[in-house]
Amino acid sequence: MTASPAIPNPPADHGVAATRWVATGSLLALIVLCLAWELVLAPVRPGGTWLAIKALPLCIPLAGILKNRMYTYRWVSLVIWLYFTEGVVRGWSDKPPSQWLAWAEVALCLALFTACTLHVRLRQRNARAAADTAGASV
Repeated sequence: MTASPAIPNPPADHGVAATRWVATGSLLALIVLCLAWELVLAPVRPGGTWLAIKALPLCIPLAGILKNRMYTYRWVSLVIWLYFTEGVVRGWSDKPPSQWLAWAEVALCLALFTACTLHVRLRQRNARAAADTAGASV
């Protein structure tokens, strides 16, 4: 009786873990920023506004990002451009401190987009490498 050859595990990719942490952190920071901006820091009207509801769509992908679902990373990298656009528009048109918060939103959107796209790219590269390794050892 012969043992089947073990398929070597791909080396741990620290880039995948790092991009996952950056994506999670920037998404959480963006949710907090949106809420704090519209409720406390620089609301359009004193006492807060209903614009804080813009944080709600960001909560939807949070579970998928925390569960490391590839599909979530893909569509978040597309949806985030809506928040980027809002940040750029308000960064140019609002007065401080709202203007500074808008530019912070832009920076978080860029960090989230970069992390999501790199995460997807690295995971696909690792999957191809694992498939090539498995194919070569058979």
